[in-house]
Amino acid sequence: MLFGKEHVQRYQETDGAEGHDWNNTTTLLLTTKGRKSGKAYTTPLIYQQHGRDHIVVASKGGDPDHPDWYKNLQADPEVGVQVKADRFRARARTATDEERPELWRLMAATWPDYDNYQQKTDRKIPIVVLESITT
Repeated sequence: MLFGKEHVQRYQETDGAEGHDWNNTTTLLLTTKGRKSGKAYTTPLIYQQHGRDHIVVASKGGDPDHPDWYKNLQADPEVGVQVKADRFRARARTATDEERPELWRLMAATWPDYDNYQQKTDRKIPIVVLESITT
């Protein structure tokens, strides 16, 4: 089972042949710019496609604090995304209250633990919409 730095490395080396399919779900790689360091950080995240957008959840396992990658994209919403061999730039935004119920159902169907994570924390777990930036 891969996750963390080894997951990222194998995903990048194999264009997602290893790492995209993980634990009966699918993952993408999200690259954000550190809000303090300015360094690039790549995180494997469970995702689903919704129309042309990719959806991820800033759950951090139900931790009371947001994950660092989410804090980074709040500071700089332009991110890098890799889905299998497809690499592209995207603009990240938090789903609106109107979008949230549908997107939460989509993501909880993909990874049922999201419902458990939400019950563990008082924070409203953000759903992030990754909108491809076409040049």
